[in-house]
Amino acid sequence: MNILIQNGRVIDPASGFDHTADVAVADGHIVAIAKAGEKLPANFKAEKTIDAKGCIVAPGLVDLQVRLREPGYEHEGMLASELMAAVAGGVTSLVCPPDTDPVLDEPGLIEMLKFRAEKLHRARVFPLGALTRGLKGEVLTEMSDLTDAGCVGFSQAEVPLENTQVLQRALQYAATFGYTVWLRPQEVHLGKGVAASGPLATRLGLGGVPVAAETIALHTIFALMRSTKARVHLCRISSAEGVELVRAAKKEGLAVTADVSINSLHLSDHDIGYFDSRARVTPVLRQQRDRDALRAALADGTLDALVSDHTPVDNDGKALPFAEAESGATGLELLLSLSLKWAQDSKVSVLRALDVLTAQPAKVLGNVQGQSNSLGQLHVGGVADIVVFDPTVEWHVTPNALHSQGKHTPFAFDMTGMSLPARVKTTLVAGHVAYQAD
Repeated sequence: MNILIQNGRVIDPASGFDHTADVAVADGHIVAIAKAGEKLPANFKAEKTIDAKGCIVAPGLVDLQVRLREPGYEHEGMLASELMAAVAGGVTSLVCPPDTDPVLDEPGLIEMLKFRAEKLHRARVFPLGALTRGLKGEVLTEMSDLTDAGCVGFSQAEVPLENTQVLQRALQYAATFGYTVWLRPQEVHLGKGVAASGPLATRLGLGGVPVAAETIALHTIFALMRSTKARVHLCRISSAEGVELVRAAKKEGLAVTADVSINSLHLSDHDIGYFDSRARVTPVLRQQRDRDALRAALADGTLDALVSDHTPVDNDGKALPFAEAESGATGLELLLSLSLKWAQDSKVSVLRALDVLTAQPAKVLGNVQGQSNSLGQLHVGGVADIVVFDPTVEWHVTPNALHSQGKHTPFAFDMTGMSLPARVKTTLVAGHVAYQAD
């Protein structure tokens, strides 16, 4: 279908383009971006017109941390519901970790997941393969076969590697073939608590996770990167000290990228309140100084991307004492709004707020299935993954406002909910209208 998006403020962070313009889409690709006074191709005839006056037209968002809950945890989320939540939030491409049931450690499982996702015609799904078989930390998976099946990298998800020699061998193998290893830095013995170590955790009687759980793991990862020359993406940095180590590693020239979750960017340990299980997330919410350091690091480029860390949890998983409640929160539909809220609070430009959701995470993914010149960008000839949103609208985060099967998030309250900026009007995936607001 030929689609014309008219009169919107078109922002492409990858090129710095920021003008009122019309975007013409045909055969799933962008065929023209015409500023005021410029003409569309003479042979282009629109079959559908979207009036984007007062709206921002941007590349579809790229989310690097999304649990879809299939296979194995369909009671908490299904592909249909979570991919619907993705496009409702403007997310057109997402990366899912391998900690499903069964674990994504076989090519057939990867192919089946991608096939089922593609049949839904919503967001693109890029799976991470398991770094070790069954995530048990003992035997490396067949990374080459998993890559051929569609994996974009390899991860242990939330299961830390106790054996440093196994991690070293994994990085050596990945470096040989140019694969990226995705790691959340966590020292296994120090990372077993449920809240950030500090006065609040002590007062509430909750097991604490010290910052050292992150920094010790980072020192180990960087030491192995120096010897193996591997490329590593660090998932969900959570502390000020961790930020400084990442900054030093980048300055040193190590091939490292890093992201931060919307939870750590906006919340602190005080948001646990009186044992509110909605704030039971991983990594744990740390102190305000950590939150402020993460905000500054995302602004200055030390941290490359902002992720939703979407982890839908059902009512049974959250209706437990805080320490026993299941960790996780829904976030796909909050990602865009919380990035713009961060930009407002930190006096960061809208272009940068979109950059950490589009061009920068696309760079982390690199050359994926020949789409490296399209993901996270708007340019003539590129695939038409586009989000149109109204930045002036405010909405309240309530469970009923979410398409995700998981309704639990620390940003939602039973009645009013947190007020956030911006609402998605239309999402295109490869030129197909995947979401249209009522």
